[in-house]
Amino acid sequence: MEAYSGIRRMFFHNEIIPGQKISYGDLAQRLKMSTTPVIQALKRLEFQGLVRHEPNRGYYTENISLEEITQIYEFRELIEVSLLAKTIFSITKKGRNTLKKALDNHLEAVRDIYLKDRLLKDMEFHLVLAKLSGSQIQINTLKSLFDLLYLKYRGNILFVTPMETVDAEHIQLYEDIDVADLESAQAVLGQHISNVKQHAILSIERMNREKNIKTI
Repeated sequence: MEAYSGIRRMFFHNEIIPGQKISYGDLAQRLKMSTTPVIQALKRLEFQGLVRHEPNRGYYTENISLEEITQIYEFRELIEVSLLAKTIFSITKKGRNTLKKALDNHLEAVRDIYLKDRLLKDMEFHLVLAKLSGSQIQINTLKSLFDLLYLKYRGNILFVTPMETVDAEHIQLYEDIDVADLESAQAVLGQHISNVKQHAILSIERMNREKNIKTI
C-alpha cells in the first residue's frame, strides 16, 4: 500500500510522465523499499490503466490519448448527471453543509501555476456531490475515472477552462441543489463537464501539434 501511494504521488506531481519507461529498481530506491512491493504496486496500476507491462521489456506509463480522455469525460457526465436526482431528493441539512464546505474549499484553493490544490478540491467537490446520492457502485466508478484523469493527465491540460467559468458553474450547481431544481442542476452539471472536456481536448490537440512541429 505504501508503494502504491508513493507511486501515485509521483504521477500527480509529474515525477512520472506519460510514455515513460519505468525502472522498478529506481522507484524502489526513491521510495526506500524493496522491489517486491513496487512491482505489486505497478501491477495494480496496470489494472487501472495507468501503466502497461511489455514482456521482456518492463513497465511503461501509458501515453496521453485523445480518445481516452473524451470517453472519460463522457462517462463522467453520464454518471454524475444521473446521480443528481437521488442527491437532490434525499439531501439533508448535514449534506448541504458538507457540499457547501466542499464548494468553499474549491473556491478558496490556491491558484498557483501548477493548480495542484485546485485540482484536488475540484475533484473533492464532484465526489462529495456524487457521494450524497449513496450510489456506491457509481461512486467507485467515478473515483476510478478521476484517477485516470488526475494521475495520468497533467493539471495544465485539464484546467484550461477559465477559473471564473468553473467557479460560476459550481456555485450555480450548488444553488440549484439547495432549492431542489433538478432540471436546472442537470443542465448546469452536464454543460460544465462538457465545457471542461472540450477545453481539455483543445489543449491536447495543441500539444500534439507543437510536438509534431518539434519533430519536423
